[in-house]
Amino acid sequence: MPRSHAALACLVAIFWGLNFLAIHASLEQFPPLFLVALRFTLMALPALLFVPRPQVPLRWLVGYGLGFGTLQFLGLYSGMAAGFPTGLASLVLQASAPFTVLLGAVLLRERMTARRALGIGVAVAGLVLVGISRGGTGAWWPFWLVVLGAFGWAIGNISSRLAAPPRPLELTMWMAIVPPIPMLALSLLLEGPRRITDSLAGSLTAQAVPAWIGLAYTIVFGTIVGSGIWVWLMTKHPAGVVAPFSMLVPVVGITAAWLVLGESPHLLEIIGGALVVGGVLWSGRLVAARGAADRAGPVDVGDPGASADAVEPADR
Repeated sequence: MPRSHAALACLVAIFWGLNFLAIHASLEQFPPLFLVALRFTLMALPALLFVPRPQVPLRWLVGYGLGFGTLQFLGLYSGMAAGFPTGLASLVLQASAPFTVLLGAVLLRERMTARRALGIGVAVAGLVLVGISRGGTGAWWPFWLVVLGAFGWAIGNISSRLAAPPRPLELTMWMAIVPPIPMLALSLLLEGPRRITDSLAGSLTAQAVPAWIGLAYTIVFGTIVGSGIWVWLMTKHPAGVVAPFSMLVPVVGITAAWLVLGESPHLLEIIGGALVVGGVLWSGRLVAARGAADRAGPVDVGDPGASADAVEPADR
């Protein structure tokens, strides 16, 4: 991957890491399922009015909307609302990277090298440690909800890659038309009209300002800007090469939650997090470097003067 593309992937990781604080603020005011419906309704309206429909097959547009927009945030918001820590959620959601690599290998026939498989295995072991730690506190259900969200993100990654949109921002905006109706229906069924109307009535007070700021951040930086860049990267590189950059998200998310909310992960969660981040980033970087060496001969990937194209993945 060229260095400019890697820098964009890191920027998205920062946007998404801070996104968890924004979600936490919004969940203080709105019930989780209704919040998902509200978030994507506010995106869908301008998309329908001002953004051209993306020139992609309808099935991949719907798949991206159901995976990335619906299933991911149904699991993430519900898990956080049930008490799963904000910073830790930013870590567990990165299970999307192993899910994406596995789905890419099965559905897209992307190459699964032994080194990459080992790295993914280490990352999964880290998630197991986090799950064991949370299970010891009686918090299994919120943990699995966030894991479900991670699987939804992986489905969205694969769908966006198969869609191969010529203008990624159009796909990012138009996928927002998929989540509102199913999420509003689930909210009415599970959360009830009374809880929804009470949250809307209270949202007009000064105390609700952080919730609206958080919602605006998730829409602009978490979805439109962040996801737009991410989809563009997914069209340029194999899913298994782009997805590991999401491992940087928990570094930002956990640090931000510690500084702002005072959350401190347990020792087992720290160890598990280190395995998740290290395993995926280690396998992804070394696979890319080795692929470049196979094609171009010896290349010092640490040399600032090396060509950006020299470290692109072999399985591009």
